Amino acid sequence: MTIDGPQAARSLRELVADEAADSERNRTLNERTVEALWDSGLMQWCNPFEAGGSEPTFAQMIDTWIELSWQDGSLGWIGIANLPSAAACAAYLPAEGFDEVFTAHENRITVGGQFFPNGLGETVAGGYRISGAWNFGSGTGHAQYVAAGFIPTVEGEMVAGDDGVPPLLVAVIPREEVVFTDGWHVQGLKGTGSFDYNVTDLFVPDARTFELFCRAPQRGGSAAFKMGLIPITAAGHASWALGVAKSMLDDVTELAASRVRMGDDASLAHRTTFQRELSHHLAMWKAARLLVVTTFGDAERAVVDGPALTPTARADMRVAATYATEASRTVVQWAHLAAGTPAIREGVRLERAFRDMYTGTQHVFIGEKTYSDAAKIYLGLVEDQFGF
Repeated sequence: MTIDGPQAARSLRELVADEAADSERNRTLNERTVEALWDSGLMQWCNPFEAGGSEPTFAQMIDTWIELSWQDGSLGWIGIANLPSAAACAAYLPAEGFDEVFTAHENRITVGGQFFPNGLGETVAGGYRISGAWNFGSGTGHAQYVAAGFIPTVEGEMVAGDDGVPPLLVAVIPREEVVFTDGWHVQGLKGTGSFDYNVTDLFVPDARTFELFCRAPQRGGSAAFKMGLIPITAAGHASWALGVAKSMLDDVTELAASRVRMGDDASLAHRTTFQRELSHHLAMWKAARLLVVTTFGDAERAVVDGPALTPTARADMRVAATYATEASRTVVQWAHLAAGTPAIREGVRLERAFRDMYTGTQHVFIGEKTYSDAAKIYLGLVEDQFGF
């Protein structure tokens, strides 16, 4: 059954408002919130049809992730972490691995963890013996399987591909085979269960591995699967930041009607400077959202209508995600200052969203290096960028 993602996300508003604080105290989404995500159909929504998903378009994913992040930054982060992680595993795993992970569990599977290759996997008969340690394993608090990026080795030496770059692979590991070391004591995004973990000399069969930069899905016909995990990740980061920023814009707008600062004769809403800054930052938010929707929509249509994406198109998506994140951070900073002391009180969304934004924007994926890497493509200094 096809799920309307944005509508399903909106159905969670009341529950999330009640449960967000509890998830923060738990440092991972609480059981009620996780079950609500499953009941809404969202937990497997991004999956290929064969794995119980709806294969949403980029526009649908963006609107859904913005809504989840508007409700709570940690919930939105789970939306951009668990949902695409499970979808990638469902799309790219070989048939035997897909049946083991998804079919055998009636597709009620979510995946957390880190895809960056922080491990090494010695090549052995039938698979790899993997050792490594991964930080910030988003969504591992409630994930049945954990993703772990690694580089294969042969007799202890890394294997180089035809282009001289070693292949980067992702292992999909049952959570009971992973050693969790926690480490998730942080400023914001506290409810994401982004725990550290490691494995030592763990055998993982070939069937539960796939290439990190795979763009040839085993199943699933959407353009997103043909574009690979990196564009989906970029859309997720942009949407998350936009959702958190919009929550603060909405909250400070509502607060302005009644908030009278010491020494003022009228509410914040009557101050000319506040009016000007609200319009300015709302326009900034709308422009950033439009950039994201347009850029990813154009790329999606290009994949449907023609060959693989050009390096320029992939650079455009990374730049759009980075710009939207920076614009959102600027919006959040203004909203926090404009709100005054109500924004520093624990338990209010303004305070939580501010912390979440300044935690989420530390992620290297949307760091400023993206701009210079993309510019080298625009300027013709390089043909492509590794990782784009």
